[in-house]
Amino acid sequence: MFSSGPFEHHVVGIGNAIVDVLAKTDDAFLERHNLVKGSMTLIDAEAAQTLYGEMGPAREISGGSAANTIAGIATLGGKAAFIGKIASDELGEIFAHDIRSLGVKFDTLPSDVAGPTARSFVLVTPDAQRTMNTYLGASQALSPVDIEEVLIKSSLITYLEGYLWDPEDAKQAFVKAMDIARGAGRAVALTLSDSFCVNRYREEFVGLVENRINILFANEQEISALYQTENFEEAVKHITGKVELAILTRSEKGAVILSEDGRIDIPAKQVTVRDTTGAGDLYAAGFLYALTHGFALEKCGKLAALCASEVISHLGARPEADLKEFLKDLD
Repeated sequence: MFSSGPFEHHVVGIGNAIVDVLAKTDDAFLERHNLVKGSMTLIDAEAAQTLYGEMGPAREISGGSAANTIAGIATLGGKAAFIGKIASDELGEIFAHDIRSLGVKFDTLPSDVAGPTARSFVLVTPDAQRTMNTYLGASQALSPVDIEEVLIKSSLITYLEGYLWDPEDAKQAFVKAMDIARGAGRAVALTLSDSFCVNRYREEFVGLVENRINILFANEQEISALYQTENFEEAVKHITGKVELAILTRSEKGAVILSEDGRIDIPAKQVTVRDTTGAGDLYAAGFLYALTHGFALEKCGKLAALCASEVISHLGARPEADLKEFLKDLD
């Protein structure tokens, strides 16, 4: 799937550099603001200011889908890098400090033209569902200039998040990274990120999945949206054989791994759920760490489930426990 020759990083992630602003809330608050529970909505600067002014006490934690995955890989002990745009402001400094403190290579130059660092207002209801309202700000300024050829070539896997498949410059940055990776014999992985993204770019995503990537991550809703069916097993039939490796997560139902060798069903790790933010991101982290370290696919899925179970057991999308402990549970 990817060249096993010399490398510097197991995975380089490319995505939105976001700081999450987390607050507990209730269904009434969501209803007052016409927010769909469990969804991700893009908002402008004015809406961001209004929402922040009306939400309850909050705390800031570095986030961003691909960045969360990269943070998880680094926490497991993997060699990881990240490409994403911040601004030269307080939240940008928080993001850069947090990801570098994990040992992640992060050298993307800040933007001074696209507004402040991106922030996502994550509203967590008592049922642990998270509703995200995201102001993308500086993260949308990512362009092909930010894609370092040497970095992509030196990484076994280039991991892309569907959330950033929107601004034209960012899209071209993704295409450049994919071309470099594939030309160097490396693998390209994509997470569909959200059914909102899938519905917006369904045809383009189908083209990416079937022609340009090696590894696909999607949850049940996203893969069903991609192939326009409400039946998960029908979606499985559609994706089978279209990509080298597909990892389809189903929350408490576990996950399905599809490869040329067939299908593997992975059970979920049962824990008390406090916040589902980052579950898919950490699932991808565990899976990619294990895959780049030569684990069998079943063990990749098992480690992924353990990592996801850790992040949903507390508020925030970054791991709080030592994920390396989970490696002991794979034998």
